[in-house]
Amino acid sequence: MEPDPVLVSNTREWLLRAKEDLDNAQHDLMATPPFVRDALFHCQQVVEKAMKALLTWHDSAFRKTHNLEELGELCTRIDGTLAPAIEDVTPLTEYAARFRYPGAPWEPTPQEARETIELARRFVHTILKRLPPRIISFDDRSKDSMGSGARSARISGKPAASATCCS
Repeated sequence: MEPDPVLVSNTREWLLRAKEDLDNAQHDLMATPPFVRDALFHCQQVVEKAMKALLTWHDSAFRKTHNLEELGELCTRIDGTLAPAIEDVTPLTEYAARFRYPGAPWEPTPQEARETIELARRFVHTILKRLPPRIISFDDRSKDSMGSGARSARISGKPAASATCCS
């Protein structure tokens, strides 16, 4: 039985947006001077959107929130083996707003942002391993911003036919 095309499309759209946020985080660090606060915000968004992709694929309802603990709890109901990875990324919730407004208790460093980008990238890879090949096809010839090795994933089909994603 073919999966619901709307479900497939919506899941791919979340993954595409996660990839765009990861690209933005990396781009922010290449600026002179680097936009560290923005990079951290985008990392939180990467994780949030990866979680929402998994929840969407499993047709699991979620409310509009940036709270990674709340979303992570919903994800672990689907796959309990995600608990350690979700525990690792839950602290990123603070980046949804902490540095977006004046009065932050500390100034983040480029090293903190680099480590957080890698954490977000690993988390997306963890989520992708739990999605079916119909959603993600791998292309061994390319490596993109989410690729952590020789493989990178490409989101296949419409509307994101040419977008690359994660591995």
